[in-house]
Amino acid sequence: MSDPGDVPPEILDRLRPICRSLPEIYEEPAWIGVRWRIRARTVAHVYTPDPERFPVYAEHVVDGEAPTVMTFRVPLDDLAGLTAAGFPFFRAPWGSNVAAAVLGDHTDWTEIAELITDSYREMAPKFLAAQVGSEAAQ
Repeated sequence: MSDPGDVPPEILDRLRPICRSLPEIYEEPAWIGVRWRIRARTVAHVYTPDPERFPVYAEHVVDGEAPTVMTFRVPLDDLAGLTAAGFPFFRAPWGSNVAAAVLGDHTDWTEIAELITDSYREMAPKFLAAQVGSEAAQ
């Protein structure tokens, strides 16, 4: 098993171009994993949590492997609809409008791009958010 927090390179390879397409966003190491920020606000955070240390992730373990999870902001009006169906989405255990997605072979990367773009719009200053059309991250 990899170290807790390590993100598989193939997932980073998919996330980086999506995030880098957004104005003034930057990548940095987080306390665990990697995050993308606009100013001092986190738009997306990807990591591999230790389900023994953080039991909230235990139900997302697949074939004995810890899940790779991305958290992001969702408009409050959309949070229940996104997370109601369950896997791969769930409500993150912190923040009022934070959702999480389990990433892997099943991931719909077009949907992830849309969710990251929406998260950016939630977190970016209005003038930057206005520069991002609904098709920007595709």
